[in-house]
Amino acid sequence: MEEKKGLVIVVSGPSGAGKSTVLEETFKKYPSLRYSVSVTTRKPRGGEVEGVNYNFKSVEEFNKMLANGEFLEYQEVYGNFYGTPVANVKDKLAEGYDVVLEIDVKGALNVKTKYPEAIMIFILPPSKKILAERLRARNTESEEQLNIRIASSIEEMKQAAFYDYVVINENANQAVTDVITIIEAEKSKVKNNKEFLDNLIYGGN
Repeated sequence: MEEKKGLVIVVSGPSGAGKSTVLEETFKKYPSLRYSVSVTTRKPRGGEVEGVNYNFKSVEEFNKMLANGEFLEYQEVYGNFYGTPVANVKDKLAEGYDVVLEIDVKGALNVKTKYPEAIMIFILPPSKKILAERLRARNTESEEQLNIRIASSIEEMKQAAFYDYVVINENANQAVTDVITIIEAEKSKVKNNKEFLDNLIYGGN
């Protein structure tokens, strides 16, 4: 049987939903997944590794990539630019890997216009109360900043309507199982097995 092309999997969710934790555990259990490493113009933070967390570029380098049409999507966030290199995604798909893009809603919708077949997953907290508790537990912001972030996260949750699936992250293990179940269901769809079906039905062997 021929190697099947990988899937594009877009994952979004508000701060406090726990999407990074869910994805980290999903990757451990699902070896065909690969991250699409984004390019950013911001400075590396403590512990971040070039080529693993991000590819760090100057604004000039980023603008050159943008002018050359090298991004699948890009955004400006708080004065810094972030972009998803299209070549990175295409290469991993061609190798048969499933490519995960952990990006915000605006970037996700841009990807969907270029990859209509992309699987869109939105990770949600079980309640506003738990969302606030998770954000407060980080202890990284003042109460005023925290309230702004909570309000922003609640506003972002409205965008879940544009996605194919929602995963409610009340229990991380169950959320991981839900994400894997979605991927497996997509892989079993007829539209993702047309070549195999054609070979099976019309092929010589």
